[in-house]
Amino acid sequence: MTKSSNRPRTGTFVALDVGTSKVCCLIAQVDRPAVENGSNINVQPRVVGSGLQLNAGLKNGVIVDMDVAETAIRKAVFSAEQMAGDNIQSVTVNINGGKPLSSTIGIDVEIGGLQIDDADLQQAFQKSLSLGENGVTPNNNHSTVNREKNNQRSDRQLIHSIPIAYKIDGNRGIRDPRGMYGERLSVSMHLITALNGVIRTLQNVVEQCHLEVDDFVIGPYASGLSTLVQDEIDLGVTVIDMGAGTTSIAVFTDGEMVFSDIIPVGGGHVTNDIARGLSTPVAHAERLKTLHGAAMVSDADDHELIDVLHVGEDEHNSPNHIPRSLLNGIIQPRIEETFELVRERLTDSGFDQIAGRRVVLTGGASQLQGIHRVAEIILDKQARMGRPLRIRGLAESMSGPAFATSAGLIASAVGDSSTDLTSSKLIKKETNGLGSRLGNWINEHL
Repeated sequence: MTKSSNRPRTGTFVALDVGTSKVCCLIAQVDRPAVENGSNINVQPRVVGSGLQLNAGLKNGVIVDMDVAETAIRKAVFSAEQMAGDNIQSVTVNINGGKPLSSTIGIDVEIGGLQIDDADLQQAFQKSLSLGENGVTPNNNHSTVNREKNNQRSDRQLIHSIPIAYKIDGNRGIRDPRGMYGERLSVSMHLITALNGVIRTLQNVVEQCHLEVDDFVIGPYASGLSTLVQDEIDLGVTVIDMGAGTTSIAVFTDGEMVFSDIIPVGGGHVTNDIARGLSTPVAHAERLKTLHGAAMVSDADDHELIDVLHVGEDEHNSPNHIPRSLLNGIIQPRIEETFELVRERLTDSGFDQIAGRRVVLTGGASQLQGIHRVAEIILDKQARMGRPLRIRGLAESMSGPAFATSAGLIASAVGDSSTDLTSSKLIKKETNGLGSRLGNWINEHL
Protein backbone atom coordinates (compact mmCIF):
# COMPACT_ATOMS: atom_id res chain seq x y z
CA MET A 1 0.00 0.00 0.00
CA THR A 2 1.51 3.32 -1.04
CA LYS A 3 1.96 5.90 1.70
CA SER A 4 1.90 9.56 0.87
CA SER A 5 2.91 12.64 2.80
CA ASN A 6 0.62 15.59 3.46
CA ARG A 7 3.52 18.01 3.32
CA PRO A 8 6.10 18.44 0.56
CA ARG A 9 9.47 16.93 1.26
CA THR A 10 11.16 19.38 -1.06
CA GLY A 11 11.40 23.16 -0.91
CA THR A 12 12.42 25.67 1.75
CA PHE A 13 11.97 24.99 5.45
CA VAL A 14 12.56 27.37 8.35
CA ALA A 15 13.34 26.60 11.99
CA LEU A 16 12.94 29.18 14.75
CA ASP A 17 14.52 28.05 18.01
CA VAL A 18 13.37 30.53 20.66
CA GLY A 19 15.46 29.74 23.72
CA THR A 20 16.01 31.33 27.09
CA SER A 21 19.44 32.70 26.18
CA LYS A 22 19.38 32.78 22.37
CA VAL A 23 17.21 32.80 19.28
CA CYS A 24 18.41 30.77 16.31
CA CYS A 25 16.84 30.83 12.86
CA LEU A 26 17.82 28.29 10.20
CA ILE A 27 16.66 28.33 6.59
CA ALA A 28 17.20 25.03 4.79
CA GLN A 29 16.44 23.75 1.33
CA VAL A 30 15.65 20.23 0.20
CA ASP A 31 15.97 19.71 -3.52
CA ARG A 32 14.08 17.08 -5.45
CA PRO A 33 16.12 13.88 -5.18
CA ALA A 34 17.86 12.60 -8.23
CA VAL A 35 17.15 9.06 -9.39
CA GLU A 36 19.88 6.62 -10.18
CA ASN A 37 19.20 3.03 -11.31
CA GLY A 38 15.59 3.39 -10.25
CA SER A 39 16.28 4.42 -6.66
CA ASN A 40 16.51 7.78 -4.97
CA ILE A 41 19.90 9.20 -4.08
CA ASN A 42 19.85 10.31 -0.45
CA VAL A 43 19.80 14.08 -0.10
CA GLN A 44 20.08 15.87 3.23
CA PRO A 45 18.58 19.30 4.04
CA ARG A 46 21.08 22.02 3.23
CA VAL A 47 21.25 25.15 5.39
CA VAL A 48 21.35 28.26 3.20
CA GLY A 49 20.79 30.87 5.89
CA SER A 50 21.29 31.17 9.62
CA GLY A 51 20.83 33.85 12.24
CA LEU A 52 21.77 33.90 15.90
CA GLN A 53 20.80 36.50 18.48
CA LEU A 54 21.12 36.74 22.26
CA ASN A 55 17.75 36.72 23.99
CA ALA A 56 16.80 38.05 27.40
CA GLY A 57 13.04 37.95 26.85
CA LEU A 58 12.47 34.46 28.29
CA LYS A 59 12.83 32.89 31.70
CA ASN A 60 12.73 29.13 32.18
CA GLY A 61 11.44 28.72 28.64
CA VAL A 62 8.54 31.18 29.06
CA ILE A 63 8.31 34.67 27.54
CA VAL A 64 8.53 37.36 30.23
CA ASP A 65 9.27 40.38 28.01
CA MET A 66 7.46 40.35 24.67
CA ASP A 67 9.31 43.35 23.24
CA VAL A 68 12.75 41.92 23.96
CA ALA A 69 11.77 38.50 22.61
CA GLU A 70 10.28 40.05 19.47
CA THR A 71 13.42 42.10 18.83
CA ALA A 72 15.63 39.03 19.18
CA ILE A 73 13.44 37.03 16.79
CA ARG A 74 13.39 39.83 14.22
CA LYS A 75 17.18 40.16 14.27
CA ALA A 76 17.79 36.42 14.01
CA VAL A 77 15.31 36.03 11.16
CA PHE A 78 16.69 39.07 9.33
CA SER A 79 20.24 37.69 9.51
CA ALA A 80 19.09 34.33 8.16
CA GLU A 81 17.13 36.01 5.34
CA GLN A 82 20.12 38.14 4.38
CA MET A 83 22.36 35.07 4.17
CA ALA A 84 19.81 33.04 2.22
CA GLY A 85 18.80 35.91 -0.05
CA ASP A 86 15.17 35.08 0.56
CA ASN A 87 12.17 36.34 2.53
CA ILE A 88 10.45 33.77 4.72
CA GLN A 89 6.75 33.62 5.53
CA SER A 90 6.35 30.80 8.06
CA VAL A 91 8.42 28.94 10.64
CA THR A 92 8.47 25.79 12.76
CA VAL A 93 8.90 26.83 16.40
CA ASN A 94 10.15 24.94 19.45
CA ILE A 95 8.50 24.85 22.88
CA ASN A 96 10.51 24.59 26.10
CA GLY A 97 7.97 25.93 28.56
CA GLY A 98 4.31 25.86 29.40
CA LYS A 99 4.50 22.94 31.87
CA PRO A 100 3.99 20.25 29.20
CA LEU A 101 2.19 17.09 30.21
CA SER A 102 2.80 13.74 28.55
CA SER A 103 -0.01 11.15 28.54
CA THR A 104 -1.09 7.99 26.76
CA ILE A 105 -4.68 7.23 25.73
CA GLY A 106 -6.32 4.34 23.92
CA ILE A 107 -8.61 4.93 20.96
CA ASP A 108 -10.88 2.20 19.50
CA VAL A 109 -12.33 2.23 16.00
CA GLU A 110 -15.02 -0.26 14.99
CA ILE A 111 -14.03 -1.75 11.60
CA GLY A 112 -16.76 -4.37 11.16
CA GLY A 113 -14.51 -6.90 9.45
CA LEU A 114 -13.60 -4.53 6.61
CA GLN A 115 -10.18 -3.52 5.37
CA ILE A 116 -8.48 -0.82 7.43
CA ASP A 117 -7.67 2.32 5.45
CA ASP A 118 -6.61 5.92 5.99
CA ALA A 119 -10.15 6.96 6.91
CA ASP A 120 -10.11 4.61 9.91
CA LEU A 121 -6.81 6.06 11.11
CA GLN A 122 -8.19 9.57 10.66
CA GLN A 123 -11.07 8.69 12.96
CA ALA A 124 -8.69 7.61 15.69
CA PHE A 125 -6.36 10.58 15.22
CA GLN A 126 -9.22 13.08 15.16
CA LYS A 127 -10.58 11.65 18.40
CA SER A 128 -7.20 12.02 20.06
CA LEU A 129 -7.14 15.64 18.87
CA SER A 130 -10.54 16.19 20.47
CA LEU A 131 -9.42 14.64 23.76
CA GLY A 132 -6.14 16.54 23.73
CA GLU A 133 -7.91 19.86 23.25
CA ASN A 134 -10.13 19.09 26.22
CA GLY A 135 -7.30 18.50 28.63
CA VAL A 136 -6.98 14.70 28.81
CA THR A 137 -3.77 14.21 30.76
CA PRO A 138 -3.74 11.05 32.89
CA ASN A 139 -2.00 8.02 31.41
CA ASN A 140 -3.91 5.02 30.11
CA ASN A 141 -7.16 6.81 29.32
CA HIS A 142 -9.43 4.97 26.89
CA SER A 143 -11.97 6.20 24.39
CA THR A 144 -14.01 5.01 21.42
CA VAL A 145 -14.84 7.15 18.41
CA ASN A 146 -18.57 7.28 19.25
CA ARG A 147 -18.03 8.78 22.69
CA GLU A 148 -19.61 12.24 23.14
CA LYS A 149 -17.19 15.13 22.97
CA ASN A 150 -16.43 16.94 26.20
CA ASN A 151 -17.19 20.61 25.57
CA GLN A 152 -15.50 21.85 28.71
CA ARG A 153 -12.91 24.47 27.80
CA SER A 154 -9.35 23.49 28.69
CA ASP A 155 -6.46 25.73 29.65
CA ARG A 156 -4.11 23.38 27.80
CA GLN A 157 -3.26 23.08 24.14
CA LEU A 158 -2.36 19.91 22.26
CA ILE A 159 1.17 20.02 20.82
CA HIS A 160 1.72 16.43 19.65
CA SER A 161 -0.45 13.39 19.15
CA ILE A 162 1.71 10.44 18.16
CA PRO A 163 0.54 6.83 17.65
CA ILE A 164 2.88 4.53 19.55
CA ALA A 165 1.13 1.16 19.18
CA TYR A 166 -1.58 -0.52 17.09
CA LYS A 167 -3.72 -3.56 17.86
CA ILE A 168 -6.26 -5.36 15.67
CA ASP A 169 -8.75 -7.52 17.58
CA GLY A 170 -6.30 -7.60 20.48
CA ASN A 171 -3.28 -8.65 18.41
CA ARG A 172 -0.25 -6.52 19.28
CA GLY A 173 2.99 -5.56 17.55
CA ILE A 174 1.42 -4.12 14.39
CA ARG A 175 3.55 -1.44 12.74
CA ASP A 176 1.05 -0.22 10.13
CA PRO A 177 -2.55 -1.55 10.16
CA ARG A 178 -3.54 -0.20 6.74
CA GLY A 179 -4.56 -2.96 4.37
CA MET A 180 -5.33 -5.42 7.19
CA TYR A 181 -8.77 -6.74 8.15
CA GLY A 182 -10.43 -6.91 11.55
CA GLU A 183 -13.40 -6.06 13.74
CA ARG A 184 -11.73 -3.45 15.97
CA LEU A 185 -8.66 -1.27 15.59
CA SER A 186 -7.05 -0.02 18.81
CA VAL A 187 -4.51 2.79 18.76
CA SER A 188 -2.40 3.96 21.69
CA MET A 189 -1.75 7.68 21.29
CA HIS A 190 0.95 9.70 23.03
CA LEU A 191 -0.41 13.19 23.71
CA ILE A 192 1.65 16.18 24.77
CA THR A 193 -0.16 19.30 25.94
CA ALA A 194 1.08 22.63 27.26
CA LEU A 195 -0.48 25.66 28.91
CA ASN A 196 -2.58 27.50 26.36
CA GLY A 197 -1.54 30.97 27.53
CA VAL A 198 2.17 30.26 27.13
CA ILE A 199 1.67 28.88 23.60
CA ARG A 200 -0.59 31.72 22.51
CA THR A 201 1.86 34.32 23.83
CA LEU A 202 4.71 32.72 21.90
CA GLN A 203 2.59 32.53 18.77
CA ASN A 204 1.59 36.16 19.17
CA VAL A 205 5.22 37.30 19.41
CA VAL A 206 6.13 35.32 16.28
CA GLU A 207 3.16 36.75 14.39
CA GLN A 208 4.15 40.28 15.41
CA CYS A 209 7.32 39.58 13.43
CA HIS A 210 5.04 39.02 10.38
CA LEU A 211 5.59 35.27 10.42
CA GLU A 212 3.12 32.40 10.50
CA VAL A 213 3.64 29.37 12.73
CA ASP A 214 3.60 26.17 10.69
CA ASP A 215 3.95 23.94 13.73
CA PHE A 216 5.04 23.86 17.33
CA VAL A 217 7.49 21.11 18.26
CA ILE A 218 8.52 20.32 21.81
CA GLY A 219 12.26 20.94 22.25
CA PRO A 220 13.57 17.48 23.28
CA TYR A 221 11.57 15.83 20.47
CA ALA A 222 13.30 18.09 17.94
CA SER A 223 16.67 17.38 19.56
CA GLY A 224 16.00 13.66 19.24
CA LEU A 225 15.18 14.02 15.55
CA SER A 226 18.54 15.62 14.87
CA THR A 227 20.87 13.64 17.14
CA LEU A 228 19.62 10.06 17.46
CA VAL A 229 20.56 7.10 15.30
CA GLN A 230 17.92 4.55 14.38
CA ASP A 231 19.19 1.82 16.72
CA GLU A 232 18.86 4.17 19.69
CA ILE A 233 15.30 5.05 18.70
CA ASP A 234 14.36 1.39 18.39
CA LEU A 235 16.19 -0.04 21.42
CA GLY A 236 15.43 2.76 23.89
CA VAL A 237 17.14 6.05 24.70
CA THR A 238 16.61 9.18 26.77
CA VAL A 239 17.40 12.56 25.23
CA ILE A 240 18.32 15.20 27.82
CA ASP A 241 18.35 18.67 26.30
CA MET A 242 20.12 21.03 28.71
CA GLY A 243 19.32 24.63 27.85
CA ALA A 244 19.93 27.88 29.65
CA GLY A 245 16.57 27.96 31.45
CA THR A 246 15.24 24.41 31.25
CA THR A 247 16.33 20.79 31.03
CA SER A 248 14.05 18.79 28.75
CA ILE A 249 13.58 15.02 28.61
CA ALA A 250 12.31 12.78 25.81
CA VAL A 251 12.17 8.98 25.94
CA PHE A 252 12.21 7.05 22.67
CA THR A 253 11.64 3.32 22.18
CA ASP A 254 10.30 1.04 19.44
CA GLY A 255 10.70 3.87 16.95
CA GLU A 256 8.56 6.42 18.81
CA MET A 257 8.73 9.11 21.47
CA VAL A 258 6.72 7.73 24.39
CA PHE A 259 7.36 10.28 27.14
CA SER A 260 8.47 13.88 27.53
CA ASP A 261 8.95 16.30 30.40
CA ILE A 262 10.62 19.63 31.17
CA ILE A 263 12.46 20.64 34.35
CA PRO A 264 12.79 24.40 35.01
CA VAL A 265 16.51 24.21 35.75
CA GLY A 266 19.27 24.91 33.25
CA GLY A 267 22.69 26.34 32.57
CA GLY A 268 21.61 29.81 33.61
CA HIS A 269 21.09 28.52 37.16
CA VAL A 270 24.69 27.30 37.19
CA THR A 271 25.83 30.75 36.09
CA ASN A 272 23.81 32.44 38.83
CA ASP A 273 25.24 30.03 41.42
CA ILE A 274 28.75 31.04 40.34
CA ALA A 275 27.89 34.74 40.44
CA ARG A 276 26.55 34.44 43.97
CA GLY A 277 29.17 32.06 45.27
CA LEU A 278 32.13 34.06 43.96
CA SER A 279 30.51 37.51 44.23
CA THR A 280 31.21 38.20 40.58
CA PRO A 281 29.10 39.81 37.81
CA VAL A 282 26.81 37.43 35.92
CA ALA A 283 28.60 38.06 32.63
CA HIS A 284 31.94 37.20 34.23
CA ALA A 285 30.40 34.13 35.87
CA GLU A 286 29.27 32.90 32.45
CA ARG A 287 32.78 33.43 31.12
CA LEU A 288 34.30 31.52 34.03
CA LYS A 289 31.87 28.65 33.49
CA THR A 290 32.63 28.48 29.77
CA LEU A 291 36.41 28.76 29.97
CA HIS A 292 37.25 26.99 33.23
CA GLY A 293 34.14 25.20 34.44
CA ALA A 294 33.72 21.43 34.80
CA ALA A 295 30.91 19.28 36.10
CA MET A 296 33.24 17.33 38.42
CA VAL A 297 35.97 18.50 40.78
CA SER A 298 39.36 16.87 40.16
CA ASP A 299 42.48 16.74 42.30
CA ALA A 300 44.36 18.90 39.80
CA ASP A 301 41.87 21.75 40.29
CA ASP A 302 43.49 22.70 43.61
CA HIS A 303 46.74 23.54 41.83
CA GLU A 304 45.23 25.69 39.06
CA LEU A 305 44.44 29.34 39.82
CA ILE A 306 41.90 31.43 37.92
CA ASP A 307 41.19 35.16 38.00
CA VAL A 308 37.86 36.35 39.38
CA LEU A 309 36.49 39.88 39.05
CA HIS A 310 34.40 40.82 42.09
CA VAL A 311 31.18 42.80 41.81
CA GLY A 312 31.80 46.55 41.73
CA GLU A 313 35.51 46.27 41.04
CA ASP A 314 37.30 47.71 38.04
CA GLU A 315 38.71 45.22 35.55
CA HIS A 316 42.06 46.97 35.80
CA ASN A 317 42.33 46.31 39.53
CA SER A 318 44.53 43.54 40.79
CA PRO A 319 42.76 40.27 39.95
CA ASN A 320 41.54 37.96 42.67
CA HIS A 321 43.10 34.51 42.35
CA ILE A 322 41.12 31.46 43.43
CA PRO A 323 41.70 27.74 42.88
CA ARG A 324 39.71 26.19 40.07
CA SER A 325 38.36 23.68 42.58
CA LEU A 326 36.34 26.46 44.21
CA LEU A 327 34.59 27.20 40.89
CA ASN A 328 33.88 23.56 40.09
CA GLY A 329 32.79 22.96 43.67
CA ILE A 330 29.94 25.37 42.96
CA ILE A 331 29.08 23.86 39.58
CA GLN A 332 29.03 20.17 40.53
CA PRO A 333 26.16 20.23 43.07
CA ARG A 334 23.84 22.01 40.64
CA ILE A 335 24.63 19.55 37.82
CA GLU A 336 24.11 16.62 40.17
CA GLU A 337 20.80 18.10 41.31
CA THR A 338 19.69 18.47 37.67
CA PHE A 339 20.36 14.81 36.85
CA GLU A 340 18.74 13.71 40.11
CA LEU A 341 15.60 15.58 39.04
CA VAL A 342 15.79 13.85 35.64
CA ARG A 343 16.11 10.47 37.36
CA GLU A 344 13.16 11.29 39.60
CA ARG A 345 10.95 12.26 36.65
CA LEU A 346 11.87 9.10 34.75
CA THR A 347 11.20 6.90 37.78
CA ASP A 348 7.87 8.57 38.59
CA SER A 349 6.72 8.26 34.98
CA GLY A 350 7.47 4.53 34.84
CA PHE A 351 9.57 4.96 31.68
CA ASP A 352 12.98 4.58 33.29
CA GLN A 353 13.36 0.90 32.37
CA ILE A 354 11.66 1.32 28.99
CA ALA A 355 14.21 3.98 28.09
CA GLY A 356 17.00 1.42 28.27
CA ARG A 357 20.51 2.30 29.39
CA ARG A 358 21.36 4.94 26.81
CA VAL A 359 21.40 8.73 27.31
CA VAL A 360 22.12 11.40 24.72
CA LEU A 361 23.00 14.88 26.06
CA THR A 362 22.28 17.97 23.98
CA GLY A 363 21.90 21.71 24.54
CA GLY A 364 24.39 24.42 25.34
CA ALA A 365 24.59 23.54 29.04
CA SER A 366 25.66 19.97 28.18
CA GLN A 367 29.05 21.18 26.97
CA LEU A 368 30.59 21.39 30.44
CA GLN A 369 33.67 19.24 30.78
CA GLY A 370 32.90 15.88 32.43
CA ILE A 371 29.13 16.31 32.39
CA HIS A 372 28.53 13.01 30.61
CA ARG A 373 30.37 11.23 33.42
CA VAL A 374 28.09 12.81 36.05
CA ALA A 375 25.07 11.70 34.00
CA GLU A 376 26.37 8.14 33.85
CA ILE A 377 26.94 7.97 37.60
CA ILE A 378 23.59 9.42 38.68
CA LEU A 379 21.37 7.89 35.98
CA ASP A 380 23.25 4.57 35.79
CA LYS A 381 23.19 4.73 32.00
CA GLN A 382 25.69 5.11 29.18
CA ALA A 383 25.89 8.72 27.99
CA ARG A 384 27.15 10.41 24.85
CA MET A 385 27.05 13.93 23.45
CA GLY A 386 24.42 14.60 20.79
CA ARG A 387 25.27 16.78 17.81
CA PRO A 388 23.17 17.57 14.71
CA LEU A 389 23.23 14.75 12.17
CA ARG A 390 21.92 14.44 8.61
CA ILE A 391 22.01 18.14 7.79
CA ARG A 392 24.45 19.97 5.53
CA GLY A 393 25.67 23.53 5.50
CA LEU A 394 25.74 24.20 9.23
CA ALA A 395 28.54 26.56 10.19
CA GLU A 396 31.17 24.99 12.40
CA SER A 397 30.06 27.25 15.24
CA MET A 398 26.54 25.81 14.93
CA SER A 399 27.46 22.14 14.65
CA GLY A 400 27.55 21.45 18.39
CA PRO A 401 24.97 20.29 20.95
CA ALA A 402 23.65 23.83 21.48
CA PHE A 403 22.03 23.73 18.03
CA ALA A 404 20.52 20.25 18.13
CA THR A 405 17.02 21.64 18.59
CA SER A 406 17.37 24.06 15.68
CA ALA A 407 18.49 21.27 13.35
CA GLY A 408 15.72 19.01 14.65
CA LEU A 409 13.09 21.62 13.82
CA ILE A 410 14.27 21.43 10.21
CA ALA A 411 13.98 17.63 10.35
CA SER A 412 10.46 17.97 11.75
CA ALA A 413 9.44 20.42 9.03
CA VAL A 414 10.90 18.33 6.22
CA GLY A 415 9.45 15.00 7.32
CA ASP A 416 6.63 15.98 9.63
CA SER A 417 4.54 12.86 9.09
CA SER A 418 5.26 11.92 12.70
CA THR A 419 3.92 15.08 14.30
CA ASP A 420 0.47 14.07 13.13
CA LEU A 421 -1.77 16.41 15.08
CA THR A 422 -0.91 19.87 16.33
CA SER A 423 -3.39 22.42 17.54
CA SER A 424 -1.42 25.19 15.85
CA LYS A 425 -3.15 24.01 12.68
CA LEU A 426 -5.97 21.87 14.10
CA ILE A 427 -5.70 19.51 11.17
CA LYS A 428 -4.91 15.85 10.74
CA LYS A 429 -1.57 14.90 9.30
CA GLU A 430 -0.85 11.36 8.18
CA THR A 431 1.31 9.60 10.74
CA ASN A 432 4.08 7.14 10.05
CA GLY A 433 5.90 7.55 13.39
CA LEU A 434 9.37 8.79 14.23
CA GLY A 435 11.10 5.64 13.07
CA SER A 436 9.24 5.71 9.78
CA ARG A 437 9.84 9.44 9.48
CA LEU A 438 13.58 9.14 9.83
CA GLY A 439 13.68 6.10 7.60
CA ASN A 440 11.40 7.63 4.97
CA TRP A 441 12.58 11.20 4.64
CA ILE A 442 16.28 10.43 5.11
CA ASN A 443 16.69 7.06 3.45
CA GLU A 444 13.88 6.86 0.90
CA HIS A 445 12.40 10.18 -0.14
CA LEU A 446 15.44 12.46 -0.03
